[in-house]
Amino acid sequence: MRKIMNLFFVVPIAIVLILLSVANRHWVTFSLDPLNTEAPAFAVSLPFFVFIFAALFVGALIGSCLTWVSQGKHRKALREQTYENTCLRREHEKEQPAEKKQSAEIAPGLPLISSN
Repeated sequence: MRKIMNLFFVVPIAIVLILLSVANRHWVTFSLDPLNTEAPAFAVSLPFFVFIFAALFVGALIGSCLTWVSQGKHRKALREQTYENTCLRREHEKEQPAEKKQSAEIAPGLPLISSN
């Protein structure tokens, strides 16, 4: 099943990215100094597809972080429910031997009859 997923999804995406890289291989200069265009303080010259891939990566990273932050309330609720469940389970385990002990003390010579 995993090979089929690779065949139908990953391979076409890889082909599109390779074609995008080949089509945008000319060099461009990225400058962070808009006032001085002739001699900018910081400028990087790279193929254009590098900037496109960097923008896609940064967008995916920001989207992942925002999703993680927005789901924080759900993770908190799950932690609280897990803690409550653990406390209730411990409480139940503590009461369970006490119930057996009390029922054995009521009629020590008679066998216990379960109500199930």
